[in-house]
Amino acid sequence: MLTFVARRLLLAIPVLLGVVFVVMLTIELIPGDAVALMLGEHATPAAVAKLRDYLGLDKPLLIRYVGYVGRVARGDLGRSIQQNRPVIDELGDAWPATLELTAAALVIAAAAGIAAGVVSAVWPNSAFDALARLGSLFGLSMPVFWTGLVLIVVFALWLPWLPVGGTGSPSHLVLPAVTLALPSLAMVARMTRSSVLDVLREDYVRTARAKGVAERLVVTKHALRNAAIPILTLLGLQAGQLMGGAVLTETVFAWPGLGRLMVKAIFARDYVLLQGAVLIFALAFVVVNLAVDLAYGALDPRIARQG
Repeated sequence: MLTFVARRLLLAIPVLLGVVFVVMLTIELIPGDAVALMLGEHATPAAVAKLRDYLGLDKPLLIRYVGYVGRVARGDLGRSIQQNRPVIDELGDAWPATLELTAAALVIAAAAGIAAGVVSAVWPNSAFDALARLGSLFGLSMPVFWTGLVLIVVFALWLPWLPVGGTGSPSHLVLPAVTLALPSLAMVARMTRSSVLDVLREDYVRTARAKGVAERLVVTKHALRNAAIPILTLLGLQAGQLMGGAVLTETVFAWPGLGRLMVKAIFARDYVLLQGAVLIFALAFVVVNLAVDLAYGALDPRIARQG
């Protein structure tokens, strides 16, 4: 198992290096002078030259890339141009809110999606199955920001049960978490239904039923466990997608997280802060995928032995 973990950690290093390079290359290819955009149209040439020198933008891309990677290895992500604070402090203030929102959305998507998928697979073509498939199609079709606005109108304006936005109490988390979870919930429900339905048709499941094993045990012990790997894969991918979707959700609900901070950095042309935020998102995605790989090894020891 330690070899398995070590290999996955080593594979994560080139991924993070590639993400840093792509982010820097993207900023390099943006039309116009990024420094002039940051300082505005009334900036003097001396101020533009000074900031360009401070950011190292007067150096070739590869030299800046090597220098940035070296600073990141020492834990230095630079200073935010807008806030004049270390980027790592800015990210540290915003990251817990995004983590809270993403974790809540993932729990909702996993719990409701797996439950709906299992029930649909056990009773296929039933009224519940039809309703669940219709609901999952709705969840996949609706953009997150539109769903969020509809929920605000219904549950915060027409029925004043929940706050419109912001943070401060568990009730503030409900609407953004549900909004963020809906597309993932739909995908998990569809994947669970398909996987469990396939497993329920296997010979060993029929054998278990013929031996008189209770249907509850057949579904939970035999069907759901053997269908878990594709569901787990989807949950790992959805965890990364939820963090990306948090950018829109946090903006709609004024949630003070990393996504909202990124939007502010984009509008303020805060190149250093934006670069650090993207790196943290990529690092979180790598960590989630590493956790999924470790879960594979726990569910099926053959995967861990194969590395």
